[in-house]
Amino acid sequence: MTRLGFLLDSDSCIGCHACTVACKSEHDVPLGVNRTWVKYIETGTFPDVARKFNVMRCNQCDDAPCMAICPTSALFRSDNGVVDFQDDDCIGCKSCMNACPYDALYINPATNTAHKCNMCNHRLEVGLEPSCQIVCPTEAIKIGDLDDPTSEISRIIARDDVAVRAPEQNTKPKVYYRGADQASLDPTRTAIANDGMIWADTLRNASGTRHPTVPVHLGNKPSDEFGVVARTAYTTAHQMTWKEKVSAYLVTKAVAAGVMAVAALMVLLGNSDSQAAVGVVPPIVAGVFLGLTGVLLIADLKQPTRFHYLITRGNWSSWLVKGAYVLMAFSAVCGLWFLGGITDSPGLLEILAIPAALGAAGTAGYTAYLFGQCEGRDLWQTPLLLPVLLAQAVTAGGATYAILDIFMAVPEVTAIRWVLLGGVAATGALIAIELSARGSRHVELAVEEMTKGRYARQFWWGGVGLGLVVPAVAVVIALAADIDNPALVAAAGVSALVGMFSYEDSFIRAGQSVPLS
Repeated sequence: MTRLGFLLDSDSCIGCHACTVACKSEHDVPLGVNRTWVKYIETGTFPDVARKFNVMRCNQCDDAPCMAICPTSALFRSDNGVVDFQDDDCIGCKSCMNACPYDALYINPATNTAHKCNMCNHRLEVGLEPSCQIVCPTEAIKIGDLDDPTSEISRIIARDDVAVRAPEQNTKPKVYYRGADQASLDPTRTAIANDGMIWADTLRNASGTRHPTVPVHLGNKPSDEFGVVARTAYTTAHQMTWKEKVSAYLVTKAVAAGVMAVAALMVLLGNSDSQAAVGVVPPIVAGVFLGLTGVLLIADLKQPTRFHYLITRGNWSSWLVKGAYVLMAFSAVCGLWFLGGITDSPGLLEILAIPAALGAAGTAGYTAYLFGQCEGRDLWQTPLLLPVLLAQAVTAGGATYAILDIFMAVPEVTAIRWVLLGGVAATGALIAIELSARGSRHVELAVEEMTKGRYARQFWWGGVGLGLVVPAVAVVIALAADIDNPALVAAAGVSALVGMFSYEDSFIRAGQSVPLS
């Protein structure tokens, strides 16, 4: 068994794009996406300036996060060590794109499946070289067996000073660069000048993912508060993969989990005989919102008709698959709860109270582990994500019951108000801790974008204002003044849910705003 890798000689690269053109021709890569591309950066202060080139592509990682998160094993490792893909198994969930720290994957608009560089594995298997290596006029691209100490690239790696991209991600990449400027390998160290890039009319691509922009010109040494040391003169755009559907799914499953968690609390407080408010309505609400969660997840797939592959071809290392089973198990508990409710069986509800609470916690919290597999998005790696999601579920449960209080007799109204207030307070405290803690460079750039950049208004006015401040003030007034009318707290519940979506959407988008290549 071999372990093939790339050696990219930046000292020899002339930026001719022959590799990009050959790759597009070999694989019929559509316009707007690339398996391999050349990045230009410019360094120095006039007149001592330089333009440097680096080829960007899949890093064929030994510990490939794209393979771990892929729910159907559409990404797999060949016997020669190459990370390859199988179109027929891909459901287009785009999770691999967020798992990759190198921006290597894209959705092929012709097939609606994930593609990337596979080292022209179809050529390797018949003894041919990759198309990019063949056409490189300066032989700056080399492949070889990294486990063979006599191979050319093994000798170069052992002898010369080489580097890899994003070593801190511990993916064990098998693409090595010789003579590369570190600023070219770390996209957070470069910036797009206000006058744009070569052959590009825009500073920010259509998706929102961008390099920092500062007033950088060849006549000035680029620098800013984030330590930018070079100008990005040319690179490619990469689409933002998860947007409002994923943000909404976080809220819908929080509602489903939260309403059942509060219903379980009601049972533990001795209200199992409240047929409508505890036995019947909560599982109906949970079922509706679990259904919405499924609709949103399927609608976000590029191959929605293949959604059942999560079960029939499931990869158990992926939290997309584990999450699907968590949702199914929770749905089953909700179904049994509803059966206990319509048959007016308080004993059954008492038996199901603990399973319902555990299922609610799993439903609300499993996404923290899914996001934890997204190695390319450091903002999502926070250990506080799980408690934030659980606190949001408590908030959503209190908010849902506060709204139901307008339409039906709800027991333990004061307890529900305290649940809503407690959920809001816990969420606010956790978010404050998260934003004040020091993180990686990627985290700091993402937080900057969320709190001071393009998502700041959404975060502060929506996530903090509507989601935390307004509900907290309204509930405190209702509790302090002992207001019986449920309208004020119901309005607070609506505000909390709207604000929750606003916060989640800013968090999801800011996490994808930091450039990876």
